[in-house]
Amino acid sequence: MVMINMGKYKILIVISFLIVSLDQISKAMIVKLITPYTSKTIIPGVFNITHIYNPGGAFGFMAGQSTFVRTILFLVVSTIAIGFIFYFYKNTPKTHPVLASGFALIFGGAIGNMIDRIRLGTVIDFLDFYIKDLHWPAFNIADSAISVGMAIFLFHLVFKKMPLEY
Repeated sequence: MVMINMGKYKILIVISFLIVSLDQISKAMIVKLITPYTSKTIIPGVFNITHIYNPGGAFGFMAGQSTFVRTILFLVVSTIAIGFIFYFYKNTPKTHPVLASGFALIFGGAIGNMIDRIRLGTVIDFLDFYIKDLHWPAFNIADSAISVGMAIFLFHLVFKKMPLEY
């Protein structure tokens, strides 16, 4: 029987649960309050809440593929990514709590978007930043968590000179 030290997994559980909860609650609110493919201006010229469905990956990657192909591909890739992130988290030394938090952000974000893909076959995006006619592609809380987690990971790789091997 393998004993698991739950203390090591507290950061993963708390942060992932928080990200998944915030992500799914925010998406439910968007669905309830904003008609699909419409926007509500929050900061004129800078930020809207825009209710869209992203059938593809980041920046609409593979959006033109069939729903079946996209769903299977993204679920397989997400499952593999979640497995790798869990492995990295598990092998992160206790001396690197910020790195562990970054992995937990990625883990929670991946699960948040995976829930949408399983439930809807697409991902709900709504955060729409822009300057005049230049729009960053809309995203959601899960995407934000993944981006921040990846930034933390890359920071550790570049500046902390942390080896890739665990």
